Amino acid sequence: MQTPTDPDSRTNLLFALTAERLSAYYAHDQWMTIAQGSSLAAQWLSRAKLDLPLIDRRRLSELSDELARHLAATLSHQAGQYIAHEMMESLDPRYRSKVAFELLDECERLLRENEAGEAAPRPRG
Repeated sequence: MQTPTDPDSRTNLLFALTAERLSAYYAHDQWMTIAQGSSLAAQWLSRAKLDLPLIDRRRLSELSDELARHLAATLSHQAGQYIAHEMMESLDPRYRSKVAFELLDECERLLRENEAGEAAPRPRG
């Protein structure tokens, strides 16, 4: 196992958590809790044989909650559903979306502003 050296790991995780939050919100009209987001991040990291301390997973969960709620509050219901769909589709690396690239940039900006993107997830051992 290698340690991811690219700073995109947290950006991608923040994007994925935000996509899941929006998708769940528009499907069930309910927001995922911070703990649920943190657990989901741990599951994804585990499948990739990576690890991230709980405090970092929790902060990413909080940031994804803030971003998802901001998007939902500033978009019409239909536009929000479209964004959630585009984000979920973009979790497949073969799917290319201008909307997703713009939101990835927003995730990167949020991480920079919150200094949450300093260290990449490390391999589990």
